[in-house]
Amino acid sequence: MQQDRQLGMHGLMLLVAIIWGISWAVGRILATGLPPMTGAWLRYIVTTLLFYIWFAIQYSQGQPVKWLPAEKKSWKTLIIIATTGVLFYQAFFMHGMMYTAAGDASLIITFNPIFTVLLAAPMLGQPISRRMFIGLMCGFIGVFVVTGWSPNTDLPADERIFGNLLVLIASLSWAFTTNMTKRMMERRKGEEEATALQIVVWYSLLGTLMLTPFAAFDAWQHGIPEPTMEDWYAVLYLGSLSTVLAYYWFAMGIEKLGATAASSYVFLVPVFGILGGVWLLDEKIGWTLLIGFLMIVAGVRVVQSESKRLRTG
Repeated sequence: MQQDRQLGMHGLMLLVAIIWGISWAVGRILATGLPPMTGAWLRYIVTTLLFYIWFAIQYSQGQPVKWLPAEKKSWKTLIIIATTGVLFYQAFFMHGMMYTAAGDASLIITFNPIFTVLLAAPMLGQPISRRMFIGLMCGFIGVFVVTGWSPNTDLPADERIFGNLLVLIASLSWAFTTNMTKRMMERRKGEEEATALQIVVWYSLLGTLMLTPFAAFDAWQHGIPEPTMEDWYAVLYLGSLSTVLAYYWFAMGIEKLGATAASSYVFLVPVFGILGGVWLLDEKIGWTLLIGFLMIVAGVRVVQSESKRLRTG
């Protein structure tokens, strides 16, 4: 029975990788269909509504629910997390997806764990070694290969380079968010603890509020948006499946399988990102994508293994 549950959880982790992979093609569809910040705002309206409906269901069943953080000092951290994890990430992600291919972007975002480890040095006091810089350079070479020799040559090279740069900055924003979330959870130990999922719900609410004036500016500049059915499908996919459901399953995977086993499935996301681009956007597959992917993954593994060695040794 336990083995069947483990197998089922691995199946869920594979489904999470598929959902997150396809989200890159869906993100490009949304970014080219609506003004970027309007698309991001609609996505987070759906996300926040679903999260709080979920909270309401838990509350109706007699389960304890933390609608908002109880301590004032948590709000400052949450505002920072919402700024980097929602406002900045969505701004760079959506604008980046206007210009680059979904498959290329899904490879570049794999760089995120390198940024996470390197930012942990000033934020969490973790050391940085020469070996980490070797991993960093290996990852950058992979990004350079993906950007410079992408098979998706139907997109202008200057636009792809600009879009990939924005996606790389989005990766940096998310790495900062990850470390701030870790720090918030560590500071709350011994007090009224919050789970990572609850923190996501809270900063999603704040992030939605932050995105609102930018969506309003889009409406003032371009008129009231008139999303097509394809746009609505993209909004619902990104808001409900990619953000709410997949993140909940991923949190379950970390709890049941452990962080290392669950996180290993993240490396499948670019595979499905490329396939999603081919399926939904008629993008191309080339050897340079595989070479770039292997270089980025090699850099990530070097940085992560060295970080673990320094922490435990």
